[in-house]
Amino acid sequence: MAIGHFVGRIALVTGAGSGIGRATCAALSREGASIVAADRDEKNAKLTIQSLKDNAKNISVEVDVKDSSSVQRMFEEVKKHFQKPPSVIVNSAGITRDSFLLKMEESHFDDVINVNLKGTFLVIQTAAKALIDANMSDGASIVNIASIVGVHGNIGQANYSSSKAGVEALTKTAAKELSKFGIRCNAVVPGFIESPMTESVPEKVKLMVQAQIMLGRFGKPEEVAEVISFLASNRSSYINGASIEVTGGCRL
Repeated sequence: MAIGHFVGRIALVTGAGSGIGRATCAALSREGASIVAADRDEKNAKLTIQSLKDNAKNISVEVDVKDSSSVQRMFEEVKKHFQKPPSVIVNSAGITRDSFLLKMEESHFDDVINVNLKGTFLVIQTAAKALIDANMSDGASIVNIASIVGVHGNIGQANYSSSKAGVEALTKTAAKELSKFGIRCNAVVPGFIESPMTESVPEKVKLMVQAQIMLGRFGKPEEVAEVISFLASNRSSYINGASIEVTGGCRL
């Protein structure tokens, strides 16, 4: 049964084709939001929409978050369909290109920074402008997905950990700059979550990581989505510029 925290609101989720993004779409839809499932793989975004109940009010959109013109087109498509911009924004799009620092290709460093950090910046900037121009900014909420490896670093992830540390700093800055317009901006800091990203991790490495987690297991996308839903709603109306860990007690 829908609780109704998002009735009448449009929620845009990037990286919606799988993992945390897809679970977030389900959580927000369950509470009454109209969903914009955005992903560079529109086929997966459509599958996310098909998995939702009452999906007639939801749409999927193809987007390349590192491309400002693609991000702009996404918001224009949302406005065309709903006649207003989304007031809930979840930046879940992200990639990995893991390698040891001494062996990492420059292009792989750039790719991860461009999607994870620059992409988050472009979506925040475009969303905020659209909300302010529409006089709809008051009460809007932006939730960015950081990572525990952005806090502690991680072997083989110089690019990913740097990008996610940047997401946290960007979140704090956006909160300071956008609060005067009534827009809150917070970050969720997941630990190791079952997702397409972690499927390729060798079993031996998974067991080593689990030994560093107090709860002794990887998290589920739905467990992160519940925290995102809380931060996106008015239940967290006095939380701004915060980073909330969802790690099972992980200390790398």
